[in-house]
Amino acid sequence: MTTAQTQELDVQPTPLALLLLGREADPTSERGVDCPGDLPSPSDPDLVARARAAKEKLGDKVFVLGHHYQRDEVIQFADVTGDSFKLARDAAARPEAEYIVFCGVHFMAESADILTSDDQKVVLPDLAAGCSMADMATAEQVAECWDVLTEAGIAEQVVPVSYMNSSADIKAFTGKHGGTICTSSNAERALNWAFEQGEKVLFLPDQHLGRNTAVRDMGMSLEDCVVYNPHRPNGGLTAEELRGAKMILWRGHCSVHGRFGLDSVNDVRERIPGVNVLVHPECKHEVVAAADYVGSTEYIIRTLEAAPAGSKWAIGTELNLVRRLANRFAAEDKEVVFLDKTVCFCSTMNRIDLPHLVWALESLAEGTLVNRIEVDKETEAFAKLALERMLALP
Repeated sequence: MTTAQTQELDVQPTPLALLLLGREADPTSERGVDCPGDLPSPSDPDLVARARAAKEKLGDKVFVLGHHYQRDEVIQFADVTGDSFKLARDAAARPEAEYIVFCGVHFMAESADILTSDDQKVVLPDLAAGCSMADMATAEQVAECWDVLTEAGIAEQVVPVSYMNSSADIKAFTGKHGGTICTSSNAERALNWAFEQGEKVLFLPDQHLGRNTAVRDMGMSLEDCVVYNPHRPNGGLTAEELRGAKMILWRGHCSVHGRFGLDSVNDVRERIPGVNVLVHPECKHEVVAAADYVGSTEYIIRTLEAAPAGSKWAIGTELNLVRRLANRFAAEDKEVVFLDKTVCFCSTMNRIDLPHLVWALESLAEGTLVNRIEVDKETEAFAKLALERMLALP
């Protein structure tokens, strides 16, 4: 059901729906939902003016990063926009900025802290803005997985490759065990490098990006891939299955991109003749195989920029970005629609709203450091090692 249909039917959102949209909090199950001091009311008509005033007062001391999936009300205050790794590098390139306000999610702020100097302080406006995919692989689970690989006699053959959408702990594990980080743009290069170092890859934490890159881009078969489930003994795999696999995929996924199915692709082709289907590689393999174009968020934007007037596009990624792109390219006579009929925001990205941003900026302007994200030195060192290996990829 679309937002318009919901409004037309005068349906009242449930407490759970409000929680998923970032409008409510559940202190019993979430970390960091409380803000010291008063959080401005969402109905405050002066929120935009307050954000501008606090940002102007801070001047060059603050640098605001806005991920592509953020709300429009937040993205308008971003000094730069982009994907997670681009934003972290942009922050590192601004050493004069004492405060880095990251409008994104927790693992992104961690990456920014790893790449910036010790003098810079990274702030996440709402500490409950996490990432379900990143949370699907904990340090304890991955250490147990490595024990399983060791018992199967293959750990020395395995090179870990971790997606940027992972916690600092997982990045550090990757660095410590000779692996590298990848983005959705350079996953193929990362895997090619890894297979030069060893015979097998442990791909964390998104199984779909790993599978799509191995099969679609590198010509492997689906039989070359097995899925390690951290909630089952030995990952739900036999030693023989592990020994026979080239790609050991962690059982993780993106809650947004995982919603798209083959039915979504077939339906939009029926509804919009001549439509181009453009999806993110975090989508399921069947969706990627049926799409016309597949690529990262930046690739999606570049493809639409280069598209001819009059072309039609169905985009399989987060709704805030798709809606922004639809508005942007409407003037160029390009039709951009969401791939699925069901509204699909990233619920944790949506936790960063204007009241939280105002609260963070005003606190910093008053000299109070809030919601700092700080990675411990040992974790930072090994995580940075993995990131540096990525930067050195041929």
